[in-house]
Amino acid sequence: MKIAYLVLVHRNPRLLERAIRTLSSKNSAFFVHVDRKSNLREFSGVNGDNTFFCGQRIPVYWGEYSQVEATLLLIQQALHSSTSYDYFILLHGSDYPLRNSDYIQSFLEENCGAEFISAVKMPAPGYPLSKINKLRYPSNKPVRRFVSRALGKLGLAERNYMKHIGRLDAYAGDACWALSRDACKHVLGFLDNNPQVEAYFRNTFTPDEVLFHTVLGNSPFLPRFKRSLLYTDWPQSLHNHPAMLNNEHLRFFEAQDTIKIEDEWGCGEVLFARKLSDDQLDLVKKIEEMIVRKGNGRAV
Repeated sequence: MKIAYLVLVHRNPRLLERAIRTLSSKNSAFFVHVDRKSNLREFSGVNGDNTFFCGQRIPVYWGEYSQVEATLLLIQQALHSSTSYDYFILLHGSDYPLRNSDYIQSFLEENCGAEFISAVKMPAPGYPLSKINKLRYPSNKPVRRFVSRALGKLGLAERNYMKHIGRLDAYAGDACWALSRDACKHVLGFLDNNPQVEAYFRNTFTPDEVLFHTVLGNSPFLPRFKRSLLYTDWPQSLHNHPAMLNNEHLRFFEAQDTIKIEDEWGCGEVLFARKLSDDQLDLVKKIEEMIVRKGNGRAV
């Protein structure tokens, strides 16, 4: 089982360095896109024979298509590698593993064929159709962006996605996933053959939470969907931002041999957690100690 980790980062170089060290094995590699707005020199300590930085860097903005674009660049880079990777795991720079590399490899081997992507058919709670029907231009089109926002306040920036992307059912969900090689190839092939779909999602809000889900939700891969492998704490008080991990979260992870959660995406095991930063390396060390204590054992 060969694993390609696709990592989108714009800060936290020390956290990334620690994550790569924890996850590294002879069967894993790391493909890293550093936001063009960030200083690449800050990531000079992130290196190794299994770590590859994306040569084409783009400026990435939260909630915009640039996040999808950077992800597609990493998928293409991993697919064109001399190694044939079986699973592609998308992570962000604030994510960290909860188990070691051997455990994660064994988990994927036991669940081979599953697509770990939390998704729901729209409309659904938290995912109204307005999420994709509302026109929203990206930051590199400031005039159009300003006009669309002004029109949006008047209710005049609405579209009907069905007129643009055909009879596809709309799906949405968590932006991070672990997909098989075949699923990733399907996404790239679909977008190549259906440029109008990609063009439509370029002007939507948080398309990274919709595009992959919609393409795969309208494919033979849909029956293979399972909840994502990422733990995130979304307190209502923070609205659109997940909580930073703390010692209380660590105690929750420590209390279970196999770390499982049950939420709107269903019940399943989690192997990664969000969110940490370079300012929390003491907590990171505690998580690493937990990973060592838990070892490679797979709970029955």
